[in-house]
Amino acid sequence: MKLLAVETATEACSAALSIDGVISERFELAPRHHTKLILPMIDELMREAGLKPTELDALAFGCGPGSFTGIRIATGVIQGLAFGLDLPVVRVSTLAAMAQDFFDRSDYSFAFTAMDARMEEIFWGVYQRNALGFAELIGNEAVIPAELVDCPIADSGVGIGSAWGIYADKLISRLAGRVSHYESDNLPRAALIARLGVQGFTQGLAVPVELAMPVYLRDKVAKTEAERRSGVQ
Repeated sequence: MKLLAVETATEACSAALSIDGVISERFELAPRHHTKLILPMIDELMREAGLKPTELDALAFGCGPGSFTGIRIATGVIQGLAFGLDLPVVRVSTLAAMAQDFFDRSDYSFAFTAMDARMEEIFWGVYQRNALGFAELIGNEAVIPAELVDCPIADSGVGIGSAWGIYADKLISRLAGRVSHYESDNLPRAALIARLGVQGFTQGLAVPVELAMPVYLRDKVAKTEAERRSGVQ
């Protein structure tokens, strides 16, 4: 199977190509330069693999949560390719990609993923390693203040993501002894989007391009700090 994946939901920009389970990737930390980088990354991967776009079987993208602009970039690129090539698309959570990266290099079974969402909130999700070794969401992802996170498990796990570098004290207090340690420099990357994308495709989770929509979590993405303080919805 041949699947192309992109991820631009954070300050990291990346593209990956999975060919029969072998994944190649281009990754760069480049805030505000995603639009300049992502298409050349894709072209380079395809050229090095000697692959034509028409030979792809499916596409995948990091559908969020994350930066509003970044998510739109990935969505736009994948939707454009999917329309032109008539390919199915697998939507992959950026939090799931972070959890998968952690599971692939550790023996832990649970990950408390938390990304900084600005406005004193975090993007939150609890993931477990399933029987096949893939990240599986427990409960729901949410955008929420760190001191109000919900944890649907009693087991211990590891904190993963940028929010742990900002709100560790609040999260550890809220999780009441369930955090063995935390890593705050984790970012979602296309190689893991591709890995989960292939798995999603085999499970029949690919959708037609018109259903390949992003996930923002916030109902009102452009809500200002002043509106939040005044209670405007």
